[in-house]
Amino acid sequence: FLPSLPENKILVAQHPLLIAANQTATLVCNYTYNGTGKEFRASLHKGTDSSVEVCFISWNTTKISSNSNKGFNCQGDRDKDKVIFNLWNMNANQTDIYFCKIEVMYPPPYVYNEKSNGTVIHVKETPTQIQEPQSAIPLWILATVTGILALYSMLITAFFINYWQKSKKNLYHQGDYMNMTPRHPPYQKNKGYPSYAPTRDYTAYRS
Repeated sequence: FLPSLPENKILVAQHPLLIAANQTATLVCNYTYNGTGKEFRASLHKGTDSSVEVCFISWNTTKISSNSNKGFNCQGDRDKDKVIFNLWNMNANQTDIYFCKIEVMYPPPYVYNEKSNGTVIHVKETPTQIQEPQSAIPLWILATVTGILALYSMLITAFFINYWQKSKKNLYHQGDYMNMTPRHPPYQKNKGYPSYAPTRDYTAYRS
């Protein structure tokens, strides 16, 4: 509940505690303003001293723009008398107290709200799931490569066995016994003595 305010004053109210379910949180900043402002800026700040600006949204009568600072995933939206900050992918280190700040940028005078009580956003630790190490190479690839290597080895072995057998056969033919007995010339074929018998020397009887 927000009480009525004098002109050009802003009052902000926030829920005191939020639990970030699945690392997401929605923080609603309710505000009241009695003034003639036409351009506004609303921002979400982290820490007891509001030193870190998480994200902001600015709007006027025709346009709305929003921006998130580095290290946060935050999107601002505007509704009647409220600003909604949606946060996601939060981590446990972002558990802290968050403050909404509403500012009237134009026309003068510049006005902003007094510091509210803030909202504590509690981000639970995500349980770590231990995954079994998986092979970098799929099993079917290993099986295919193994089969190809086995086939290649068989072909190489068969080639060397065939080569060795051919080499052995060639060496056997080269080492065959050759008949060194001299053959008689053609004109001695029908004589009555063997071809290997020595020729008589008749000159020995003439003397």
